[in-house]
Amino acid sequence: MHNAITDVEGIKVGHYTDLEGITGCTVILCEDGAVGGVDVRGSAPGTRETDLMHPVRLVQRVNAVVLTGGSAFGLDAATGVMRWLEEREIGFDVGVGVVPIVPAAVLFDLAIGDPRARPDAEAGYQACEGALDGPVAEGCTGAGTGATVGKLLGSKFATKSGLGTAAVKIGKGLVVGAIVALNAFGDVVDPKDGRILAGTRKPVVGGFVNTVERMQGNLGQTILGLANTTLAAVATNAYLTKEATNKMAQMAHDGLARTIRPAHTMFDGDTVFALATGKKPKKGDGADPSVVGAAAAEVLAQAVVRAIQAAEALGGVPAARDL
Repeated sequence: MHNAITDVEGIKVGHYTDLEGITGCTVILCEDGAVGGVDVRGSAPGTRETDLMHPVRLVQRVNAVVLTGGSAFGLDAATGVMRWLEEREIGFDVGVGVVPIVPAAVLFDLAIGDPRARPDAEAGYQACEGALDGPVAEGCTGAGTGATVGKLLGSKFATKSGLGTAAVKIGKGLVVGAIVALNAFGDVVDPKDGRILAGTRKPVVGGFVNTVERMQGNLGQTILGLANTTLAAVATNAYLTKEATNKMAQMAHDGLARTIRPAHTMFDGDTVFALATGKKPKKGDGADPSVVGAAAAEVLAQAVVRAIQAAEALGGVPAARDL
């Protein structure tokens, strides 16, 4: 295992990274299809094709998920992913061809680099071209290129974050993995002891502001952090129904709540996708959705911590390792 979401059979990951514009996108490919689910908890989301992932919709399986920077402009990256899949005749059969099913979500990274640099259709296509089922690059890459955390006092006092991934084996051959582009308004804490790992930097004196405590004081009237959103995908090789896959996405949000304080604010568009690649098992051999969901929350929390550990300074924003 690579301790990455690609440890889940049927999952590949590819990145497009623009270090000059400081933005990028990440594609999670499931060319054989995967049952999809999604849960949006933040109040400022930017999404594409998320409605079709709900249980009462016709389409059951998706072919890829796109996590991208560029704010709403970055949704264009999904068009390139659709083109790449259509060229390989991968998608939902509509009789006269196929329509690739590619849900996507965006984070806001326009404030750190060139605000005119945004992932486009060609960026999404290039990410597919480089997608592999092996080790996954972490840190300032893909959708994590322009990611930062700790925006209570604005981007000037943020800490550089990035992209992280993790995986775990559970039960009889089941694997659950997660990948996250960590771009939170709040602080990132160690889920074991609550210690702040990265967040809003204190002016002059150094160290980190405790965002939750300061929000409850006089700074609660002067919040400046509008450039956020954490995006994640969790995946398993278990067979899950569409209802259970959506439950997996819902439970996975607990991993964000354990490591980001506060999470799911009015200034975040926090979105978690879920993918289940397994085939329908024999009667009695299915995975328990609660078990898979609990594991998804754990590995997503691990991926958040790894995103901080792997990040490097970029665009004038220091990483935790520099402080």
